[in-house]
Amino acid sequence: MRKYVGSLIGVDQGNEEVFSDFASGGDMWTGHGARERRKKVKFSEPFRSIPTVQVSLSLWDMDQGANVRADIVADKVSETGFDLVFRTWSDTRVARVRMSWTAIGEVASDDDWELY
Repeated sequence: MRKYVGSLIGVDQGNEEVFSDFASGGDMWTGHGARERRKKVKFSEPFRSIPTVQVSLSLWDMDQGANVRADIVADKVSETGFDLVFRTWSDTRVARVRMSWTAIGEVASDDDWELY
């Protein structure tokens, strides 16, 4: 559990299209090739320390002819941003994915002093 003492808490959020492969016949839709997609997200302003980031699917367009398989994570989280990651495997065919995210963490205050 993260505990914040005497600091401002900031919440940043967004909704990002990670990929859309069905129109172009991309790897996710054909079920062959790279089965991972990443999208870099930059926060609207930097956090004071690495925030907690939660991600979820806000749109998934999958082929109904196979099992639906998905692994979603926030990777490489820093004070300034992170990577949204969507992975699938086996015969799952994915047309497109949109993911929502929320970041919560410490932010700087106008009253903060930098002595050195």
